[in-house]
Amino acid sequence: MKCINLLFLLGLLISPLWGQEEALVSRIKVDGVSAVIGDYVILDSDIDKTLIEMESQGISTKGVSRCQLLGKLMEDKLYAHHAVQDSLEFSVEELYGTVDQIIENFTQQLGSIEKVLEFYTKEDEASFRQEIFEINKVQKLSSMMQAQIVENVEVTPEEVRIFFESIPKEDLPVFGTELEISQIVIEPEVSEIERERITSQLKSFREDVLERGSSFASKAILYSQDPGSRATGGKYTLHRKRPRMVKEFRDEAFSMEEGEISQPFKTDFGWHILMVDKIRGQEVDVRHILLTPKIEPAQLQEAKEKLDTLRLRLMNDEISFKNAALSFSDEKETKFNGGVLINPQTGDTRFELTNLDPLLYSQIRNLKDEEISLPLMEEDRSGLKKYKILKVSNRFDEHVANYSQDYSRIKALALKEKQLKIIGEWMSEKIESTYVNVNRDSRACNFVNNWLKL
Repeated sequence: MKCINLLFLLGLLISPLWGQEEALVSRIKVDGVSAVIGDYVILDSDIDKTLIEMESQGISTKGVSRCQLLGKLMEDKLYAHHAVQDSLEFSVEELYGTVDQIIENFTQQLGSIEKVLEFYTKEDEASFRQEIFEINKVQKLSSMMQAQIVENVEVTPEEVRIFFESIPKEDLPVFGTELEISQIVIEPEVSEIERERITSQLKSFREDVLERGSSFASKAILYSQDPGSRATGGKYTLHRKRPRMVKEFRDEAFSMEEGEISQPFKTDFGWHILMVDKIRGQEVDVRHILLTPKIEPAQLQEAKEKLDTLRLRLMNDEISFKNAALSFSDEKETKFNGGVLINPQTGDTRFELTNLDPLLYSQIRNLKDEEISLPLMEEDRSGLKKYKILKVSNRFDEHVANYSQDYSRIKALALKEKQLKIIGEWMSEKIESTYVNVNRDSRACNFVNNWLKL
């Protein structure tokens, strides 16, 4: 992304009203206020920044009015305001980790922090960091509030049927070509010596923290091989109803008390120890340290040869792919359903061809239906290598939505419509009960929501 895009990606600087009237008045003098929502001010310049941000990202602004942009900004601030009112908690430390990553990206692009401050016309690094923090804080609060509003919303089969039957035939959605993809994964054998080395190291980390007062976060930064959390001290936030991470990791996290540190345990990514930082209802903040085993070339070659042999048996119809996955695959998530991949976006087994992950697409694009790929080596983000074979086990050509064939996708659409309805009702109720003041210059806007409380 170009630097100028990053500037506008930061976009909207939030100005909480802390009751400091003099500071607010002085700010109004240099930048007009478009609206006030609860504890938040929306400035005229915020609308300008949003407009330029859209253009910088190649989004057409034709037909997009300042009134529409103001309405969207007011929605965002309403969510954030009520997230604070409802005492929704988030990890401040995790947000500061995000700020660190943003500053690091800017510095890499421009060469030094001094050039970053000059480019963004900021006086000092501390105030720049605080502005970035406030932006991410509001975004986090807004997303948490929206998630809470629809957290328990579900649709029944009857609601799905009524939703589908309410769509005029000429308006039924057209679903693009979809594939079902199956795979068998073989992991290289890890020697007993290597397994013992890793678990012993993790146990020593655990003892250092529990018995010597060492910092778990510092050890994660120094030693963890998980690139997704290392910079933030191994921090993740998990939610019971929104699965994230593999099952073994979630099971461990939700079975522990605050401050407890697990014994070493294994997942498909390697060996971990995990500490529970804080439990907040359905959410839990955890830290972990991941170590991946060292695999010798001979062990990797052995895994490939095992797949070569299995592939030959499959091609000779000595064994079905489903039974082979059950008997030989090392991937727990797929082996018990015949090796069929689950689409993380939809939760079902179909992948729309045009939305396939680029790596997966490159691996299956030349495969004919039921053809089995040659063994492919795959390396995850932590550096763990394994081999797999793939096949396109089913294909669904582009077609108009069919109730029985596309039930899971129709259900998702019905759920989305119901969630939007619930959010709309929440929005109407909260606008009535929240302090809202729209500048008279903007009162001529034809808002979707009743911001003017007419």
